[in-house]
Amino acid sequence: MTISRRKLIKAAGVGAAALAIPTKARAAKKTLRILQWNHFVPGYDKWFNNEYIKEWGQANDTDVTVDNVGIPALNPTAAAEVSAKQGHDLYMFLAPRPDYEDDVIDHRELYEECEKKYGKPVDLAIKSTFNPKTKKYFAFSDSYVPDPVNYRGDLFKEVGGSVDTWEDVRKYGKMIKDKTGIPVGIGQAAELDTAMAMRAVLYSWGGSEQDTHGNIVLQSKNTVEAVKFVKALYTETMSPEVLSWDPSSNNRAMLAGKASVVLNAISITREGENKQMPIVDNIYLAKAMKGPVRRMGTEHVMSCYVIWKFAANIEGAKKFLVDYIGNFRRAFDASEYYNFPCWPKQVPDLKEALAKDVKGKPAGKYNVIGDAIEWAANVGYPGYANAAIGEIFATWVINTMFAKASTGAMSPEDAVKEADEKCKAIVKKWKERKLL
Repeated sequence: MTISRRKLIKAAGVGAAALAIPTKARAAKKTLRILQWNHFVPGYDKWFNNEYIKEWGQANDTDVTVDNVGIPALNPTAAAEVSAKQGHDLYMFLAPRPDYEDDVIDHRELYEECEKKYGKPVDLAIKSTFNPKTKKYFAFSDSYVPDPVNYRGDLFKEVGGSVDTWEDVRKYGKMIKDKTGIPVGIGQAAELDTAMAMRAVLYSWGGSEQDTHGNIVLQSKNTVEAVKFVKALYTETMSPEVLSWDPSSNNRAMLAGKASVVLNAISITREGENKQMPIVDNIYLAKAMKGPVRRMGTEHVMSCYVIWKFAANIEGAKKFLVDYIGNFRRAFDASEYYNFPCWPKQVPDLKEALAKDVKGKPAGKYNVIGDAIEWAANVGYPGYANAAIGEIFATWVINTMFAKASTGAMSPEDAVKEADEKCKAIVKKWKERKLL
């Protein structure tokens, strides 16, 4: 049977007309795109990616996708998204990026909503995400990660030493290296862990990039003394490998038995425990070390989520973060106590949980980080993490200052002077942009 061309056109017209009849439209399912790092505790990503986002997505009629990237990819990927004015709805940084303030929404209402529901956040979160000049919250922090000392208890015992002060590390670290060949492993490279470790030294010596009002005060006697100390520490206890480390190098070195001391989160000990590595029982933890002025470290990681102004689902991203804080106890458990809450009431039994941990040996290994909030400083201490501080951090100005002096490329005094000048130039730029 054949159909004439006229009948075919007529039939097609009827079909088109039928399709054009108004019907109750089904709304397209919402989407939410998240970018964050490859967590150093794999169990966290397993929970977040395979369990939590699916539960939340189902409850909120939203398809949620997560793209995990390595630490080195975080900053260039963010820069590409800002340049293109498109990308993820929710973007996680591991340190404050206040230099993106003009590209993100004001996250104030998230803080206000969470405070209503979950109580007050720790001051560390506010200092890391709020601009006192513009009164804008340029990010939202859900968690911070303590940065304790990881050290080989067996090696320090052999030389009759302890780890309480920076001078202890220099003295006993040298003895261990002379005896065993195993060096201290504290980064001197252009990477995240070095940036945190060098600030721990700087703050412990009473130095800082800025004062409470945001004035650059890096060039000081205290800073020069801190740089001189690290130069001696590098010369006496370390190996040149630390000059080219990446954020996972200290993890690998400690677990391979190639470092006596590193500054790192508990990802080192957790990996050793989960992989049943014999060395892990000899890796002890200690609080941030004491310097001549104070005992202070930084957080190892400061989780800073941002919602871009150009995000496709701003409202969904906001709701996701507020709900996530409401479920933070699960995140704390999934991270094996790596992610500490910025909203303390969400994990009220934090110290008890650490004390009851069954993996760590010797028993009670993780108790030392229970009061980490008391010795963890924000990037930009004693001021806020403003746009200038963000750029100083992201361009490794402080890392370079220490490394140049450690290797003899510059004298400590000249390295400090150069870094101070760089900091002041960065501040000038951001003041012209009205963000300082």
